[in-house]
Amino acid sequence: MGFQASYKSSAWKWLGFVTAVWVQAISGNNYTFSEYSDALKTLMNLTQVQLNNLSVAKDVGKAFGLLAGLASDRFPPWVLLIIGSIEGMIGYGAQWLVVSERINPLAYWQMCIFLCLGGNSTTWMNTAVLVTCIRNFRHNRGTISGILKGYVGLSTAIFTDLCAALFSNSSSDFLFMLAIIPFAVCLTAVFVLREVPDSVSASQEKEESHYFTVFNLVAVVVALYLLVYDFIDSSSQVFSLVFATILLVLLASPLVVPAYAFIKSWTLGGAETDVERQQPLLEEESATDKKEEAADVGVTNEAEGDAVVAEDAVVVNRKPVIGEDHTIFEALRTLDFWILFVSFLCGVGTGLAVMNNMAQIGLALGYSDVSIFLSLTSIWGFFGRIISGSASEYFLKKAGTPRPLWNAASQIVMAIGFIVMALAVPGSLYIGSIVVGICYGFRLAVTVPTASELFGLKYYGLMYNILVLNLPLGSFLFSGLLAGYLYDAEATPTAGGGDTCVGAHCYRLVFIIMAVTCAVGFGLDILLAIRTKNVYIKIFNNRKSKKSATITPSGES
Repeated sequence: MGFQASYKSSAWKWLGFVTAVWVQAISGNNYTFSEYSDALKTLMNLTQVQLNNLSVAKDVGKAFGLLAGLASDRFPPWVLLIIGSIEGMIGYGAQWLVVSERINPLAYWQMCIFLCLGGNSTTWMNTAVLVTCIRNFRHNRGTISGILKGYVGLSTAIFTDLCAALFSNSSSDFLFMLAIIPFAVCLTAVFVLREVPDSVSASQEKEESHYFTVFNLVAVVVALYLLVYDFIDSSSQVFSLVFATILLVLLASPLVVPAYAFIKSWTLGGAETDVERQQPLLEEESATDKKEEAADVGVTNEAEGDAVVAEDAVVVNRKPVIGEDHTIFEALRTLDFWILFVSFLCGVGTGLAVMNNMAQIGLALGYSDVSIFLSLTSIWGFFGRIISGSASEYFLKKAGTPRPLWNAASQIVMAIGFIVMALAVPGSLYIGSIVVGICYGFRLAVTVPTASELFGLKYYGLMYNILVLNLPLGSFLFSGLLAGYLYDAEATPTAGGGDTCVGAHCYRLVFIIMAVTCAVGFGLDILLAIRTKNVYIKIFNNRKSKKSATITPSGES
């Protein structure tokens, strides 16, 4: 009976994960700014610096994600989802009213506030989803991160392709989608996304790996489907409706996993009982062993026994080492946290600069429509997330490979991509979009489980949102300052107060500086991999010993 109940809770856990996937598939709206930025620039007569500062305001919203991190330790996920969905509807709804010209353009500072609200909305959604799912599937953190972050990467392509198919790339209709669709999806998730006690039997853990394979396959099919659509030139309305219908069916198809789990729980009946086990990532010496040691010492010498008790009291109050649960302040006092933070900034800051400026980069290189580049960045960002999440998890389990090494690899490849874009060779923007998407995806998917492995899960919601501060900070430094000012220095003023720039020279220096930044990030990631090598060896040995302990009793029986 207990085993059957375990399967029922497992079914609810998988249903929650499906809705988490849906939330992530619509929560990448922060990466879609280039889809409507040109309309804002024209309507409001903005310079490139002013436009880039609007994108910074959007990313500054993520700085207030600290509130979502604090709330995640005190409130259930549905509260966070409701807050995020309402906030997003207000933020993107106001932008829709302006771009659709239903109201007169708002003051610049007012637009900054609404973009900030839209940007902050995703932090509530992402925090609710990531924290809940990583706690529910703590034995597969890399895989979970890869799948969820993968769908965030696909969300830009999902929105842009749906808008192209149904609304002919209308900026106002695009913003209407950003306001309404996330709200509707979050309302669905609030009923089923919940934290389930992490009690997984050996057979269930094996079954989980099969379920994750299904999720990965569906995600890859969705990505390939979107990629093929990007290269099909058809203006047929029937074709567009068929495309949209098939896409929605594909996004709904992961429901087969919880459906199968529910059916299995009903028909299981007299299945053999398996030993449930709850294991932390790094197991410390058991309390029983410590008591036995203290008792043995006490028998030998009472004075020595008192010394052991005193020593234990000191151990309780000692500072945690890397790999154990840290409070926020304990983590902030470690060098490893700041190495991770700055290396993350080097990767996501430069990637965001490209995404936020894609419209102007495309125009400078002679492309009037940049939707295909946004879609390429999104789709290949998905592949970066899904591959890095699964691959880093696989090599961690097989060889104890430190996750920061994957970040290092992505940094050096991204640097090469920026150099290609600086050279402006034919097709460089296609190459650059793909490279930036893959490497940005690697960076996001690998850093999420890395932070939980180095600093623990106890305060992970807040820890995650402190790392996400790199998004507004990186956007300000690389998009608002670097790209904005260097572009304006090369641009020609236009009537009405705006400016424009055409030619490879517009962003060449920007790309070179960002390539150097990625090289710095590469060095920091290598340093972090060296410093945390022992943590990953312990994780590897712990999982190996647990696997042996599970197999041995079954082999003896």
